[in-house]
Amino acid sequence: MPVYKTIHPNSKTTVKIWKITESYEDLFQPLDLKQNSLDRVLGMRSEIHQRGFLSVRHLLREFGYTDQDLFYDDYGKPHLKDGTHISITHSFTFSAVIISSGEVGIDIEKQRPKIEIIANKFVDYEFNYLDTNTEDYVRKLTVIWGVKESLYKLFATPGMLFKEHFLVIPFMLNDGKTVAWIDYENKKYRYQTYFFEFEGFTCAYVVN
Repeated sequence: MPVYKTIHPNSKTTVKIWKITESYEDLFQPLDLKQNSLDRVLGMRSEIHQRGFLSVRHLLREFGYTDQDLFYDDYGKPHLKDGTHISITHSFTFSAVIISSGEVGIDIEKQRPKIEIIANKFVDYEFNYLDTNTEDYVRKLTVIWGVKESLYKLFATPGMLFKEHFLVIPFMLNDGKTVAWIDYENKKYRYQTYFFEFEGFTCAYVVN
């Protein structure tokens, strides 16, 4: 399908989300992939991941870029050849790309109860304000994960841990934004982060 949603957080930043309804063949056919991208997608065992990968390339075209304009550094962070900042995500039936003049990070996650099982691996300070007995516990955990994942993508520094180095201050689900901190190697960084929910998914993003 065409772009599912477009957001303009500011005059220099755009988020585009794709709902993946097309088959692998329909997504693959119109694209011109460079060799390493072709090798990657053909080597994926899951069709869900293949379709997510290809839908991101369709989003690039919506921005006026092609697969040839995209490359990854040694830490796996995506870059565009013209120097514009980019971050990429896909989860099940949705993918998203954020492009900006400044550093960015984005993440989409499906809201699933299983996140409660791994909460201890990425939540520390946040347990002080989370109520495990409320209906929105899974949704709030998903926001926290998405915010931290977005920050990790933006910072792209090996050795950073969600539980130890990232902190998300209290928020309400209808706020649509919150403040997050990175505390790493005796330096602190403050970021305004944003989030929204749709069709059982959560999208979080951060613009530097």
